[in-house]
Amino acid sequence: MENSILNVNHLNAYFGETKILSDINLEIPKNQIVAFMGPSGCGKTTFLRCINRLHELTPGARTEGEIYFFNDDIYKLNLILLRRKIGMVFQRPNPFPTMSIFENVISGYTLNGIKLSKQEKEEIAEDSLRKADLWKEVKDTLHKKGTFLSGGQQQRLCIARSLSMKPNILLFDEPTSSLDPISSNKIEQLLLELKADVTIIIVTHNLQQAARTSDFTAFFYLGELVEFNKTQVLFSNPAKKQTEDYISGRFG
Repeated sequence: MENSILNVNHLNAYFGETKILSDINLEIPKNQIVAFMGPSGCGKTTFLRCINRLHELTPGARTEGEIYFFNDDIYKLNLILLRRKIGMVFQRPNPFPTMSIFENVISGYTLNGIKLSKQEKEEIAEDSLRKADLWKEVKDTLHKKGTFLSGGQQQRLCIARSLSMKPNILLFDEPTSSLDPISSNKIEQLLLELKADVTIIIVTHNLQQAARTSDFTAFFYLGELVEFNKTQVLFSNPAKKQTEDYISGRFG
């Protein structure tokens, strides 16, 4: 695929002796939203965590195969640099509880010892919060704790925190599963706006969400990538019976 940002070749992932992912081959196109879907335990979150090398932090976890970010082998890249380029937003909002909204947004720089002037910090914070559609709501309370925000606002704060590092890819692990429908809708709208600047990969159990937001969808089952295609094609005319059964609610 031309214009791909990630190339995954023969990826296997393990927890101890248990194989979680089996021979995954996939190209992720740049500046698109790609949804990973499939029943619980099928390996989609493990795959997401392999992309920015979080998987290997678990004792006994390991991978085989290759993942290329543009032309760089991610297993040879500096980890701090990799995680700046490939950010992650988790299922539950997790702003740093001791930090203000402002400090949360620029925490990637602070924690990595990257020196910024006061003006640079302010510009990055405002730009990131605007991109996360949160600036108008928090511009007068930047020095309050991030935890005083609502759940949906906290999730957008976590998105702003990831955006502040100017990533090329943002990984989302079920980012709306703990949010109410209005907050979920805001996050979905935000994803559609963000793909102009970043490639987005989202793990979701919500088929409607995948259909509404993503350009491409990957369907996983029992650790294997069953099917990958443009979302419209995969939902309307799946090539594999397993995909059709899952979409029609016959299993999973």
